[in-house]
Amino acid sequence: METIDTGVLYHPTAAVVFYQSQGSDSEPYVEYFDMDSNGCPINAHPLTEQEAKRLAEALDIEQQAGKAFLKPKGIIPPNLLHFNPSEQGNAVWYTKAGKRKLYFTESLGLKSGVAHVPPMLWVADRRTLSVYALHANRKPTAESLLCHAPFFNVYQDGSVCMGTVPVRIRESASLEEFMSSWEHYFFNSYFSHLAGFNPVKENVVLLWKGLLEQGGKFPTDMLQPTNTTLKKLLR
Repeated sequence: METIDTGVLYHPTAAVVFYQSQGSDSEPYVEYFDMDSNGCPINAHPLTEQEAKRLAEALDIEQQAGKAFLKPKGIIPPNLLHFNPSEQGNAVWYTKAGKRKLYFTESLGLKSGVAHVPPMLWVADRRTLSVYALHANRKPTAESLLCHAPFFNVYQDGSVCMGTVPVRIRESASLEEFMSSWEHYFFNSYFSHLAGFNPVKENVVLLWKGLLEQGGKFPTDMLQPTNTTLKKLLR
């Protein structure tokens, strides 16, 4: 896959410089600089109490980032199925059928556009993503049989080849941010190749060509079942 506008540009707004004389008993002196529009330090002055407080809060956020990973902002999302809110946490959720903008490389012979996609199951941690398709457009049960996701760049075991996409999931990402970020990465990247097998019961290129040109709901009878259930996935 190739990324589409997923980066974040950060601009310098302030700088802190610590001064220390060579004497072993001397106290350090801290100077604070603002930054101009070109990123150059200006307005040098001793670090104020308020500025020191902001600095301490920023450092504390970084130290606690891992502990805050996957912490919900509010009520747990209704489409969440399982999550582990720890430093190495992960989450499992589902999405209902609906329309999505899909991007394809020229080599597939498909024009990027909007098409219906089937209900999906998502499994992710900070670095990896796996996706599956669902027959029913409702919350799956533990015994629900999963189907192969009918997309390119997805291996037979469900794992997604992200290619050159720079996945950046923050260590302090909330549960909601985590879920929406992975959905964004998946659907806002270019599909480029089949990952070793045909994920549907007919030619997958022709299937998407028809959906893109003629519209209509995704034909779930074309999904290929796996030998995996949600219960097995959570073991």
